[in-house]
Amino acid sequence: MSLADSVLAINNDLPIRTDKPVHSGKVRSVYWLTEADSARLIREKGYDVPADTPLAIMVISDRISAFDCIFHGEEGLKGIPGKGAALNAISNHWFSLFKEKGLADSHILDIPHPFVWIVQKARPIKVEAIIRRYITGSMWRAYQKGERVFCGITLPEGLQKDQQLPELLITPSTKGILKGIPGIPEQDDVNISRADIEANFEAFGFEKPEDIDLYEKLLKQGFEVISEALAQQDQIFVDTKFEFGYVTDKQGQSKLIYMDEVGTPDSSRIWDGSAYRDGKILENSKEGFRQFLLNHFPDPDILLNKDRMPEREALARDNDLPLEAMMNVSRTYTGIAEKVTGAKITLSDNPKAEIIRVLKEQYDLVN
Repeated sequence: MSLADSVLAINNDLPIRTDKPVHSGKVRSVYWLTEADSARLIREKGYDVPADTPLAIMVISDRISAFDCIFHGEEGLKGIPGKGAALNAISNHWFSLFKEKGLADSHILDIPHPFVWIVQKARPIKVEAIIRRYITGSMWRAYQKGERVFCGITLPEGLQKDQQLPELLITPSTKGILKGIPGIPEQDDVNISRADIEANFEAFGFEKPEDIDLYEKLLKQGFEVISEALAQQDQIFVDTKFEFGYVTDKQGQSKLIYMDEVGTPDSSRIWDGSAYRDGKILENSKEGFRQFLLNHFPDPDILLNKDRMPEREALARDNDLPLEAMMNVSRTYTGIAEKVTGAKITLSDNPKAEIIRVLKEQYDLVN
C-alpha cells in the first residue's frame, strides 16, 4: 500500500443510509440515521437510551487543520497517517475513565471501527469550555502586551512565559456565532466571562442556572483525571478544551454529558515533563505543527492575522508541506495515543473500505 492510501482524507462520501445532509466539520463528518435505523439499532444493540433517540454515525478523518485551514503534504498526502485513529483512541480512553470515576457520560454509544463512533443526539451548550494550568500561547501573548483580565479573571503581575498558573483557570469562549446577547460580538470564538454566561444562560444553551456550576465541576474533574493519568507518563497537561451537551435518559430526565473529543493533541496542549524540567518545551500536541507552520512560511503574519484569511487559504491550498513534517506530526499523534492507551495504533491499508464493510455487515447501515 502507498502511504497516501492509508490516509482517510474525505469522509463525507460514505454510502451510509441517511435522509439528511451529511454535516462535515474540519475533521469529522456526521451522518444522521433514519428514524427506522436509529430505533432498530437501539433495540438490537441494547443502547441505554430512550427508544426514539436520534442516532448518528460520526466518522473521523486524518485531515489536519491549523489556523482554520486544512493542510496537505508531498506525495499526495492529504492528511496525517494514523491521526484519526489516534484521536479516537485517546478520546475513547478518557471517556471510559471519566465514566469509571463517576464523572459523566459521553455522547458515544458504540465504537464499530477505530475511525467511527455511533453517537446519540445531544443539545449542545454553546460554550467552548477552555481550562488552563499554564500561561502560554494566546494568553501569554496577550499578557505580554499588558492584558491582565481574562474572561473576568484578573491575573497577577510578574508571571513568566510557560509557568504554572496560581490555580486552574476557566477561560470560556463562544461556540459558533451567537446573536442578540448583550455585550457579546456576533462572531465565533469570543472570550466570555462566567458573569456573561450567568446573565444569559439560556442563550448559551444551559437549561438551568445551576448547570453552570456543574459544567465547571465536570470540566475541572475531567482535567484532573487526565492530568493525573498523563503525569504517570511524565507528560504535562497544559490546557484543553471540552464541549458539553444535554441528552435525555431512559427515565426522560435531562442530563449533562461530555461531547466531541477530550484530552486529544487536537484539543489540548501536552508537554513532555523531562524537557520542561530542563527549561525546554517539547510539544506532544498539534501546537508543534502550528509552530512548524509559523517557522516554515516566510510571512507568519498571514497565519496569525484574521484580516489576511484569503492569503492564508491560498497558502494552505497551494503548498505541499514536506513529507518529513507530516510524518513528524504522525509520530507525535500515534506516540501520545500509544502512551495513553497502552495499545499500538496500526495504519489501515484502506480505512474507507473497512468502515463500509463493518457498517454493512454488522450494522446493516449501507445500501
